[in-house]
Amino acid sequence: MTPRMEAARFWWNSRRLRLRLTLLYGGLFFVAGSLLLWLTYLITARAMDDQFVISSTRIVGGAMPPEADPVPPKIAGNAVFQAEVEHRADSVLSEMLRSSVIVMILVGIIALLLGYVVADRALRPLDRVTDTAQRLSESTLHERIGLRGPPDEVGRLADTFDAMLDRLGRVFDAQRRFIANASHELRTPLAINRTVLEVSLEEPAASEDLKALARALLGTNARYERLIEGLLLLAQSEQELTVRRPVDLEQVVRTVLEQIDLQSRKRPVTLHQDLRPVLVEGDPLFLERCLFNLLENAIKYNVRDGQVWLALRRELDGALITVRNTGPLVPPYEVDDLFEPFSRMQGDRVRSFKGAGLGLSIVRAIVDAHGGQVTAVAPPEGGLRVTVRLPRASP
Repeated sequence: MTPRMEAARFWWNSRRLRLRLTLLYGGLFFVAGSLLLWLTYLITARAMDDQFVISSTRIVGGAMPPEADPVPPKIAGNAVFQAEVEHRADSVLSEMLRSSVIVMILVGIIALLLGYVVADRALRPLDRVTDTAQRLSESTLHERIGLRGPPDEVGRLADTFDAMLDRLGRVFDAQRRFIANASHELRTPLAINRTVLEVSLEEPAASEDLKALARALLGTNARYERLIEGLLLLAQSEQELTVRRPVDLEQVVRTVLEQIDLQSRKRPVTLHQDLRPVLVEGDPLFLERCLFNLLENAIKYNVRDGQVWLALRRELDGALITVRNTGPLVPPYEVDDLFEPFSRMQGDRVRSFKGAGLGLSIVRAIVDAHGGQVTAVAPPEGGLRVTVRLPRASP
């Protein structure tokens, strides 16, 4: 579909109610005008028929003597006169009908134009409500419609919408405070526990059993730290972005690749890159975490001596990121569950106890916050192919 067709379709969809109301007003006018025209025609025709027929009959009847021949020349002339009168009456009615139809069409066109103006004026407050609703986001909840006018149906709708925005603003403020408090209150005791366990491991007088217990507890503590970090990041990425600026995704990908060591893992993999410079608009830290989680999942859920393919290219409307790996077979009906929180993959099943199960959930939340789309496909030969589409940066 061409851009001109898309623009015409958008205009039609945005003006559909106005056009329906305009057609409704015009249709009612034409129906009422047709009835009025038809009744006027019938009443005029009946009146003219009565007047002209009676007058002509009186003229003919008064001119006819009782002892005259059956068809004298005078009577024949009166008959011609009566026919002429009726013909002219029909001509007058036909001319009146044609003129009335033309006038009704012209007035109908004017009525359609006036109907559109009236419908546009009546729906203008609703457009204001719609524009405000489309413009609002988590960072602009302080804006209000503030519609001035009589307390009619539209006014009550605008006031109700403003009251709803007040409630949403309070809820989002409470959520921000909760995330900030939880980030501090949950990380602090875990950091203290990690410090105590690390100190106990360095203690010379500690027995081997105590050190083994400390290492086990340290691993558990690290797992909870990753879990809490993932939950907080998921909660933050599901909110409105506070930082939006042009970001070169190629630089972000290369920064992520420097953080991942492919050879130090138990299952080394080979990474194939196809990177091209692409500019998008968003938060670079969130985009870095999104790409890190994609690559980490592709490496973690892989086979020995596996392969990972990373492609980054530019599209007409933005950037396309594709991450594909060789890994265990994933049933197609379980692919969508991978993007749900606490869903994990191990072997040929999605759910297990390996990992926190928040990697792809964070990816989806970050992509949604940037106005993009993320999809996953399970190839028949195994592994997973994740595709991320992000809108390009505004010029």
